[in-house]
Amino acid sequence: MGVSGAGKSTIGGMLAKVLNARFLDADDYHPQSNKDKMKAGIPLSDEDRIPWLETLRDALTVSLVNGETVILGCSALQKHYREILRCADPNYVPDSFTCAVKFVLLSVAADVLAARLEKRAAEGNHFMPSKLLQSQLDSLQIDESEGILKVDASLDPQETLKTVQALVVPFLSEHKLLS
Repeated sequence: MGVSGAGKSTIGGMLAKVLNARFLDADDYHPQSNKDKMKAGIPLSDEDRIPWLETLRDALTVSLVNGETVILGCSALQKHYREILRCADPNYVPDSFTCAVKFVLLSVAADVLAARLEKRAAEGNHFMPSKLLQSQLDSLQIDESEGILKVDASLDPQETLKTVQALVVPFLSEHKLLS
């Protein structure tokens, strides 16, 4: 999880590959209307995000029920967004933060994020303009009680991957989610 440019797709895809897991990129689940809004520089509202998050939750539920290990790259910026995703676990008790869905925050300094977004925009590789970065940073809410793992993702992707892998493998093993 994290703001745009944090490395969710890159690190998530790499992690899924080394864990022999399925990777879901939340960006692929945005309806065109959300992409158009962001491309125009308009931040998404809860009315835009909630149906998208519910679709992601449903995709996660299918994987969990089928015993698959799945890595989701998703912004999940606010606690109530993460609660929607946690509900993918059929055994989840709301607000308990204990379930088969675990969050890893890819933390990156704002100037590094801005440079990454500008590079991506120049390459035509993403619909999210750098001018929306501040709105995402302002929206990011982390509650320590949620037990979110935090990783410095400003490092080389291989180093970031090693750190994330070291944090999530024990969790996956404990929950019998490794293939």
